Amino acid sequence: MLSRLKIADEVEKLLKLKAELGDKNAAPSKLLLKTPKGTRDYSPEQMALRLGVLDKIVTVFKKHGAETIDTPVFELKEVLTGKYGEDSKLIYDLKDQGGEILALRYDLTVPFARYLAMGKISSIKRYHIAKVYRRDNPSTAKGRYREFYQCDFDIAGQYDPMISDVECIRIISETLQLLDVGPYTIKLNHRLLLDGIFAACGVPSDKFRAVCSSIDKLDKSPWPEVRKEIVEEKGLNESDADKIGMYVSRSGGVELISELREDTELMKYESAVKGLESMELLFKYSNILQVTDKITFDLSLARGLDYYTGVIFEALLTSDDIGVGSVAGGGRYDNLVGMFDSKKKSVPCVGLSLGVERIFNVLEAKLNRDGVKIRTTEVEVFVATAQKNLHEERMKILAILWDAEVKAEQSYKRNVKLLAQLQYCEESGIPLVVIIGEGELARGEVTLRDVASRAEVSVSRAHLVEEIKKRLQK
Repeated sequence: MLSRLKIADEVEKLLKLKAELGDKNAAPSKLLLKTPKGTRDYSPEQMALRLGVLDKIVTVFKKHGAETIDTPVFELKEVLTGKYGEDSKLIYDLKDQGGEILALRYDLTVPFARYLAMGKISSIKRYHIAKVYRRDNPSTAKGRYREFYQCDFDIAGQYDPMISDVECIRIISETLQLLDVGPYTIKLNHRLLLDGIFAACGVPSDKFRAVCSSIDKLDKSPWPEVRKEIVEEKGLNESDADKIGMYVSRSGGVELISELREDTELMKYESAVKGLESMELLFKYSNILQVTDKITFDLSLARGLDYYTGVIFEALLTSDDIGVGSVAGGGRYDNLVGMFDSKKKSVPCVGLSLGVERIFNVLEAKLNRDGVKIRTTEVEVFVATAQKNLHEERMKILAILWDAEVKAEQSYKRNVKLLAQLQYCEESGIPLVVIIGEGELARGEVTLRDVASRAEVSVSRAHLVEEIKKRLQK
């Protein structure tokens, strides 16, 4: 008689075998075709717009002297944990067959800090455009996804105060103007000033970051809701919460610095004094770089991530018909690299991140509203035939054009009506058509047609490339 242990072992093997083979008698289930929650596919039209946006962003980054890097899409989980405050719960965990505990990257800043620490790099100005992942409750209508691109620009190195910080603000302004997303404002604040405000309001130092995470929600939730969270979840008493509310309701320009300096209770705290000194210098440099009209000193701006240590900023679109929230943000994080260095050697850093998905949604809606059609290819010339059995002559012309770096294409059918070829060019926005017929072949010429005007001219094959390039440069 088999022992109970052996019977159990045999049953387990059979169950595993059944799982591997599947239940052949079960009715086939219908596959539901959809993208995973919080993700999306992009059509050729959307990708054309998207690549155009990224190209403009890279143009601005390069103008300011940045070089680019890349890092793995996943990191050791311990590299990411403890850097994002309450948002750490949004990190995507991965299981690795080799035994490493991994997670998809949450942003591009922490991997950058790890990269600096590993390479013992003390100064670099870099940009990085790549996908990041957050296990969030997505709102695709507002450009909030679980998988999305970030476009980061960071300056690492020991430099004089606020010179690199203000350049990041200028870069955000330049980019949003180049992308033509409409009116915007860039909110500014300082983490040291916030710490001073919390101290003046009676918040224990070990709760600064937790309260900061709550204040960070003011762009999405009204003060009564945030106040309730501070009292009920963060454990502050109601009077201290009300004091915080009086501060975070204030915003303005450089004059707000003078007003806060008159607050004798606040000025007792060194962090508040230093924060205001930094903000004063930032406003001075903003004036020199001509971005003062784009910035607002806003005490409600908190940026909930734990690694910020100095100035923080966030750009928002201000048009009435746009509700996508923040489209860029960033700040100074001087201690993050030191968290990865065995000797705790810190590398001061400041950087920005552009929310390209939200920007993309805004521009897509704008083009749809204006009825603008986006070209999905860059083809400059279409090679067409007017009679049958001339497809090999088309191919000869194409070889010449491709050798001359002209972007060109043809129909993949041997015989196709000329009208259908011309209609394709008009629908696709191709500017020029080379037409080959038996008469042109006999004369050693082609007909060159301007698609927009429909004007045609005969051109010798020997001068075809020259004529095409001349017309494309107009």
